[in-house]
Amino acid sequence: MTDAEASGASSLLERLAAGPVICAEGYLFELERSGYVAAGPYVPEAVLEHPDAVIRLHRDFLRAGSDVMLAFTYYAHREKLRLIGKEGALEEINRTAIRLAREVAREGDALVAGNVCNSNIYVDGEDESARRVRAMFDEQVGWAVDEGVDFIVAETISYVSEALLALEAIKEAGLPAVINLAIFRDPLTREGLTPAEAGKRLEDAGADVVGLNCARGPATMLPLLGEIREAVSCHVAALPVAYRTSEDEPTFLSLSDSECGCIPEERPFPTALDPFTCNRYEIAEFTKDARALGVNYLGVCCGAAPHHIRSMAEALGRQPPASKYSPDMTRHAYLGTVDEIPAANRSFARYL
Repeated sequence: MTDAEASGASSLLERLAAGPVICAEGYLFELERSGYVAAGPYVPEAVLEHPDAVIRLHRDFLRAGSDVMLAFTYYAHREKLRLIGKEGALEEINRTAIRLAREVAREGDALVAGNVCNSNIYVDGEDESARRVRAMFDEQVGWAVDEGVDFIVAETISYVSEALLALEAIKEAGLPAVINLAIFRDPLTREGLTPAEAGKRLEDAGADVVGLNCARGPATMLPLLGEIREAVSCHVAALPVAYRTSEDEPTFLSLSDSECGCIPEERPFPTALDPFTCNRYEIAEFTKDARALGVNYLGVCCGAAPHHIRSMAEALGRQPPASKYSPDMTRHAYLGTVDEIPAANRSFARYL
């Protein structure tokens, strides 16, 4: 039983007041690995073409301990669908994605979140750009409201001014807003604000939760989280990518791999990141460190798999349904320690 379940809380803000909330992300990467999304465009066509795959991943994340079913509408906006010639399916994808998320959420008392994201066409200070982007946010938020989501996440936005457009659309719709920025190589937003300054502006504009997602892995996101936590009084979110980034290569887009000569354009991002993937124990350590800073909206973004979310839940002291199958190496055929393991196997373990 989670802290939220124990308290009987139902809304996002009630659950956050009762304890940490986990929101599993990473749908694009996980479904791409499974063959249901194309890397590059990263448009969630699977919502219509393979809804069973989307439901299955929702269900896996729910079993692993996610408190939120995030509708798979990342990049389901007018600009992205226009690029692949499917703008006519825009509303159907958005509404269907929310319905799929709700179907699974009902199986485990999870919240349902709508999702809007970076437009990729926003130009800071350009009125026409702001008008087009705000219209995109308005229509996605409108469909989410119609479908009865509990709150909306606006994420992976690198301009605070663009994030404010998303926030305005969400607050005008009367829903709680989680606003997560993506911080790239330089630890600043694209208009030059520190994460702390950005978080404060968003809080002052009415955001219920502010934080970071995507781009940076646990090691390079964590230092920025402390700055945000000190600058704001609202709830703070942290959803790193599941990759080992470093001070020299702080984002998963900047990672390099000199040992493999077969990578397209010699760039591991996005389809050759496997050697950099965080293990479940690294995610558990990040969870504990983020909680120590006062972060209480937690998740994993690109690269996340259900075992990462289970590890996050267990690091918070929870035992989600998937914990029934957490590792028990005491019964391994060679590495086990229980009496039933043949002594000959245990002694041979050094030669494995």
